[in-house]
Amino acid sequence: MTAPGRLTVLRPGPLASVQDLGRHGHRQQGICPGGALDALALVLANRLAGNADGAAGLEITLGGCEIRFETATRIALAGDDFGARLDGVPLWPCWSFPVAAGQVLRLGAANEWSAKAGLRSWLAVAGGIDVPPVIGSRSTDLKAGFGGHQGRALKKGDRLALGPAGIDAARLAKRAFGLRPPEWGPDDDGATVLRVMPGPEFEQFNVASRELLWGEPWRITPQSNRMGNRLEGPELKRKRNVDMLSSAVIPGTIQVPPSGQPIILMGDSQTTGGYPRIGVVIRADLWKLARAPLNGRLRLVEVDAPAALDAWSAQQRYLAHVGQGLAAAGWMVPAHNPTQGEPHHAD
Repeated sequence: MTAPGRLTVLRPGPLASVQDLGRHGHRQQGICPGGALDALALVLANRLAGNADGAAGLEITLGGCEIRFETATRIALAGDDFGARLDGVPLWPCWSFPVAAGQVLRLGAANEWSAKAGLRSWLAVAGGIDVPPVIGSRSTDLKAGFGGHQGRALKKGDRLALGPAGIDAARLAKRAFGLRPPEWGPDDDGATVLRVMPGPEFEQFNVASRELLWGEPWRITPQSNRMGNRLEGPELKRKRNVDMLSSAVIPGTIQVPPSGQPIILMGDSQTTGGYPRIGVVIRADLWKLARAPLNGRLRLVEVDAPAALDAWSAQQRYLAHVGQGLAAAGWMVPAHNPTQGEPHHAD
């Protein structure tokens, strides 16, 4: 174990916040799970930085971020590529890099990297971001204003403490290495493909609307955020416009308000809603949704429960292979440390 360190936010970009794997098990109190919108990316970055899967890192939206490391440490980025550089040296997603005290990490703004950048990137630092846990998580709930760093998005000049690194000094200074990221590339027509199960109110929509849900691409509007992705496309119509009682919703739920334009709920969404739920994005594809760019296109593909379970199992096998590969390379990381955030699980 090495001594804890610190980093300074020189420029946060459009939106950066402290996030771990979320605040689960509190829906009955109206508390959303939150956490990293791409849990897979945060887990990969944490493993590469020598952390437990649930360590808190930074979620960086649309790049444009600069961070100075006040002490020697180790970092890893995962998610979208914003042309990151450490004192001018290029860094790549899903690589682990040693960092000397005083070095500055810079992520280009999304408009500078439009050819390859998406929407979000996740930064893990050895030891994790050491902010006080609130209701079992270090994640920032931006809507409620608690958790993370003072319950808010990061600002210029913020100084964040790091926890003690779980790797020794030799591994902390180990030469850079990387792993193959999961494949998520768009379809042949440039649309991101999401697998979706029909929702509880799917049959309330007329036949034409149900076919349009699967048959037409949808555009992610700029009005999207951590609460939900607002889509633009053909109008979806119900057979009868009747009022509904509020019902439970989860990240991935596709609600259809009276406008007929769907909203896919994200990690910071409410826990109940009164709009009909036409579908739900399977858990194994939520990470793709977190990285799909604004104004990008989505194509929704219908799957059943066995297919959704198979997809989740495939993702867990990928993570298991990553763990085995890192272990074979002598990169041992803790499986779980409760002080660094709880592992991801269903509510």
